[in-house]
Amino acid sequence: MDGLRLLAPDFALIVLGAALRRAPGFSAGFWAGLEQLIYFVLFPALLFNALVRTPIDLVSTLPLAGAGLIAMAGGIALSLLAARSGGAAPLEAASRAQCGFRFNTYIGLAAAASAQGPAGVATMGLLCGLMVPLANAASVVLLARHGSTRLLPELARNPLILATLGGIAFNLSGYALPQVAGAWLGRLAQAAVPMGLLAVGAALRLRGAQVAPLPAAAVLGVKLVAVPVLAWWAATLLGVTGMPRLILVLWGGLPSASSAYILAVRMGGDAASVAWLISVSTLLAMATLPVLMTFAA
Repeated sequence: MDGLRLLAPDFALIVLGAALRRAPGFSAGFWAGLEQLIYFVLFPALLFNALVRTPIDLVSTLPLAGAGLIAMAGGIALSLLAARSGGAAPLEAASRAQCGFRFNTYIGLAAAASAQGPAGVATMGLLCGLMVPLANAASVVLLARHGSTRLLPELARNPLILATLGGIAFNLSGYALPQVAGAWLGRLAQAAVPMGLLAVGAALRLRGAQVAPLPAAAVLGVKLVAVPVLAWWAATLLGVTGMPRLILVLWGGLPSASSAYILAVRMGGDAASVAWLISVSTLLAMATLPVLMTFAA
């Protein structure tokens, strides 16, 4: 019940975004511009601001990173098996498999902020920063053709990764942000979560895809159930407890990332099915994330 109470305002923003997307006066161009603002400005500011203000202990971070790697590796393997069930073509299966291990950073940061405040945001940002390159690399490899990709340039330009690395470096440098710069970043960070959740809602797509029930249910089960269970097990194995364990389990249960759809479009995959899986995982996560938050606390 506590998890539902904490996350209800975030889910309400997602629902509002879905409603506004279909309301007159909010064109597709408006939402495209908002997504660009969020991705390149607001969320990098949120990550950087949280990381520079929260003490970082690299020694205690290693078990968290190890547990995340175990959960991610297990999610990739299970997602491949799930997507291939039902006899899907190889490219279709590779497209859909992404939805079993890629994660929505926006919802993750919002959930972390609701559950644990700035310290939760910093931990979630650090975990996402470590796992995003692995998730992107696995997705590109699955969809790659003729062995030619633009993986490294794409990772090097990713604003969320750059903000995470920059925040960690500034934190470890021992310097303090000037008051004006801190206040400016704080204003941007405050706008990031509500704007990001509105954009998530606006991106929901539940029509135009033909996904067989068995592989769809299997992929969604991996993303929303198997990966957080793996995260819990890995946390127990490596001694991750308290707030970091809660954030790790929440990260494991995040719905699929919209970037999976973008990659499927770029590489000729089954983009319609990917969009449908992302949308359904987001809606289902409104029920599963509060449960994870309650039992992982």
